[in-house]
Amino acid sequence: MARIEMTYRRTPGIRVIEWLTRRKFGKVLDPVKVAMHNRRVLVTSLAIEGTAARWNSLAPDLKALAVMVASARIGCSWCMDFGYWEFHHQGIDPAKLHDVPRWRDSDVYTDLERAVMEYTEAMTATPPEVTDEQVERLRQDLSDEQFVELTAWVALENFRSRVNAATGLTSQGFKEYCELRPVR
Repeated sequence: MARIEMTYRRTPGIRVIEWLTRRKFGKVLDPVKVAMHNRRVLVTSLAIEGTAARWNSLAPDLKALAVMVASARIGCSWCMDFGYWEFHHQGIDPAKLHDVPRWRDSDVYTDLERAVMEYTEAMTATPPEVTDEQVERLRQDLSDEQFVELTAWVALENFRSRVNAATGLTSQGFKEYCELRPVR
């Protein structure tokens, strides 16, 4: 259960944001409802998300795995639910999305994907546990631009997941709209 009221003052600007999120996602996202309690936080969050959506040097599957692993490590069920839905609709292999919580024991990932997930877990730890070896391993396959983008995605998902988990947000039912197929 959310730790903050999911109701807020509905100004004309807020109504526009509600309309836009309903149009894009079918409903107003709970993190948006939380942010609507503080206009500056809302505007900053929307600006960050809008800018990040244009980052495009990292392969979509690596981005998806980094985001999902950070969400899983923090324990944000809202982010896991929404992430599965979002990445499923982007064509990421559902078996890879499904196995994120048990990625170390799964055989569906490449060596690079495993390196990304290991780096993500290390970066998400408090305090971060990133090693020089992890960075060097990634830099064998990623350009500096891609590595920086990966790092930024992990940091952004840490922000999202920690805010959502701290405010008590849980699954909003996005995953149930995905066409699930049997996973190996």
